[in-house]
Amino acid sequence: MPHRTLREVIQGQSLVTATATTTVRAAAIAMAEQNVGAILVVDDQGLLSGLFTERDALNRVVARGLDPEGTPLSAVMTHQLQTASPDKLLDHALHLMYEGGFRHVPVVDNGRPVGMVSARNALGLEICAFERALEERDHIAEIL
Repeated sequence: MPHRTLREVIQGQSLVTATATTTVRAAAIAMAEQNVGAILVVDDQGLLSGLFTERDALNRVVARGLDPEGTPLSAVMTHQLQTASPDKLLDHALHLMYEGGFRHVPVVDNGRPVGMVSARNALGLEICAFERALEERDHIAEIL
């Protein structure tokens, strides 16, 4: 299953984006409403310029005592991003996450975000397949 393309993984996703001038509070509200752990930060041409995550909110805002109402994303977002194209395999994104120690990989096409792969959603189908395999194993054990 990790041999799916990122295009397949992000299929049907709706992008959650903000601008660099968006406040941390507004971004956190958008993230909560959309039930996502990160928000893509785009410039006025729609190009990816950064990423703001739950960890950023905790480590760069709350832990430092910054005011979420007055702090723009540009001050606390990650600027240097590892990204992947939609035609790369899920394996590639998982490797980037593992090597970089992060949980989100923006999927971009010509600099524009088209989706996001997270450690949580990337393995959704794999977890389902694993659960089915466990159920089958338990069923076979009952028969024997």
